[in-house]
Amino acid sequence: MTSGEPVQLSRLTLSRQIRDSLVSRIASGEIKPGERLVETRLAVTYGTSQAPVREALRELEAMRLVETRPRRGTFVRHFVQQTLRECYVVRAALEETATRLAMLAGTMPVAALRAEVRAMRAAARAADAVEAARASVAFHRLVIDAARNELLKSSWEALQIEARTSVTILAAGVDLDKIASDHADLLESIEGGDLEVACRHARDHQWHYAELPHDAQGRSRQSAG
Repeated sequence: MTSGEPVQLSRLTLSRQIRDSLVSRIASGEIKPGERLVETRLAVTYGTSQAPVREALRELEAMRLVETRPRRGTFVRHFVQQTLRECYVVRAALEETATRLAMLAGTMPVAALRAEVRAMRAAARAADAVEAARASVAFHRLVIDAARNELLKSSWEALQIEARTSVTILAAGVDLDKIASDHADLLESIEGGDLEVACRHARDHQWHYAELPHDAQGRSRQSAG
């Protein structure tokens, strides 16, 4: 990994900031598959102690983006694209179920969902990818919460949604206007009241993002195709 100026961090907890930064750097190809991530070097890069770096690496391992080899260290996995695609496939099933439960129970928070769509549109106008990611995650979390199923919610949270959404938006080069319009369409299907249409839309919404190239290798294959 190249050295240089310390990476500037400005939001969330320190370990999560480091985690999100490393996810984006892995997805962009700045940090290569098979490259070793050394705690002491990362601590210098991020201007911090090793403790938050260690926690960030544990989270990346839980996301299956890195692997720890006994007595050798932590290395970037070679199948980042596949790992992220698998996440969206699982997420599609969870969010389809959440949509069904919330609509059947009449607990869907439509006004709050509209507010997050407005936030995504404002983020698109401002070219603010960080805010677009936040609003997108908030939109989907509202649906998950509305399902009122704690096991479903904990399974969804375990997918590290914030970090993976940041990868999709920042590394896959998703147009911010499209993010807003996709969520507006999803909300429209919910407001339409047809249960099967809304559930299918919730599933297909995630499947669409599953097919995007989430890392440098994936984008290279798409360009060559």
